[in-house]
Amino acid sequence: MKKYLLLFLILAFNLSFAQSPDKSAKGFFLAVGVGPRFPMGDFGNTSKLGYGLSAEISYTNSDSLPFFIFLKSGFETYPGSQDYYSKSNYSNLSTNLIPVKLGVQYFLSPLVKSQALLMPILELSASYGLFHTLNEFKPGSGQTNFSENKSRFGFSAGAGISAFMLEILASYNYFDQHQYIALDLKVRYPIYINY
Repeated sequence: MKKYLLLFLILAFNLSFAQSPDKSAKGFFLAVGVGPRFPMGDFGNTSKLGYGLSAEISYTNSDSLPFFIFLKSGFETYPGSQDYYSKSNYSNLSTNLIPVKLGVQYFLSPLVKSQALLMPILELSASYGLFHTLNEFKPGSGQTNFSENKSRFGFSAGAGISAFMLEILASYNYFDQHQYIALDLKVRYPIYINY
């Protein structure tokens, strides 16, 4: 599966920078986002509300509108749950994540056009995550503190509302043993546009 995911990432990257006809407009955009993270499943049993920051570069041209191809990375942190500490030998369990995502955004027809352009947006991406987990135990538990680093492949799917320069996006993120819902407020800036 990792081979297919890597092949998909390379193919999508090559297609995103393929030469387009001279008469088409194209542009690169930078977006920064911040928001809460809501762990789910087993991850939600051990961790509480987290938060994340992200930076994203997206590309489109007039031939592929309303599709955008994007590359996104960020930093997320999840402190341990006090409920979990009271039921276990843990005194601290914190997880930090650096996700890297390559995917596609699709902007649907605007809902409102009068004062501001409000468009529904859909997003789908392949993900790669670098996880660092700190495991600290209560004194007298007989367990040794340790930290672990792991990497995992996953995916993300989301939906939201965009005024293009400002966007709210909710997404489901799946990594093995780490699933969560992310809610992001993003600001987008054009960094290069060629007509």
